[in-house]
Amino acid sequence: MAVDTRFRRVLVKLSGEGLLGDQEYGIDSATADRLAAEVRTVRNRGIELAVVVGGGNIFRGVSGVARGMNRTTADNMGMMATVMNALALQSALEARDVPARVQSAIPMDAVCEPYIRRQAVRHLEKGRVVIFAAGTGNPFFTTDTAAALRAAETECDALLKGTQVDGVYSGDPRRDGEAVRYGSLSYREVLSRDLKVMDTSAISLARDSNLPVLVFNIHSPGNLGEVVAGRGRYTIVHQEV
Repeated sequence: MAVDTRFRRVLVKLSGEGLLGDQEYGIDSATADRLAAEVRTVRNRGIELAVVVGGGNIFRGVSGVARGMNRTTADNMGMMATVMNALALQSALEARDVPARVQSAIPMDAVCEPYIRRQAVRHLEKGRVVIFAAGTGNPFFTTDTAAALRAAETECDALLKGTQVDGVYSGDPRRDGEAVRYGSLSYREVLSRDLKVMDTSAISLARDSNLPVLVFNIHSPGNLGEVVAGRGRYTIVHQEV
C-alpha cells in the first residue's frame, strides 16, 4: 500500500444522523455503504483508521430527558444506539472486504469486543478499522468527548469530524447567509467564542493532547479521502502558532 505521510493514524467521528440518508429514522444502507467505500479508500492508502459513531439517528439522550426521562437512563439508551450503528458500519465495511472490529465501552461480549486500548492499537497496526461504540461508557458524556478520548488513547495524529457543512462557521450557514467560514482556529478561540464545533470537554481534551481537529462535510462524496490528504475544504482546530 502507498502510505500518505500527512497522517499515520486518524480517528473519524461520524454523527448518527450521518447514517440517515433521506430517511427520518434508522440506518440507510446506501449511505452506510458509501461511507464504507470512503473509509476503504483511506485505509487502502496505508492509513490506520478508527471510527466513533453517534446514535442520534436511533435515539438521542437529550431528547429523552426533554420528555421527562431520567438522564442516566436516557444516556444509556443512547449508548446502545451507537452500538447498533457501529455493527451496521462494520457489516458495510466487511461487505467491501475491509476487516473491521467493534469495541464497546459497555461490555456485550455476544456481539462485539470490549474496549481494550492495547487490543485496539494492535488491530489498527494490523490494518483493521476499529469502530469504538457506546461512547465513554458513562452517562453525561457525549460521543464527541468519546472521540477525543479514544483518539488520544490510541495516539492518533488527528481527529476528523464529519458534519453537515464544510467546516466551522461563525453561525449556522444554513440559516445565516452572512455566516463566516473559518479556515483555521485555535482551541482557545473555539472555547472563548463558544463555537459549536464539539462540546467543551472534547475540545479541552484535544487541546491537552495536542490533537488537531479537522471539521469537514461528510456528505460530499470523496471528501474524507481529500481531507486526509490535506486537500478539500475543512476547518482545522489546533494549537496557536
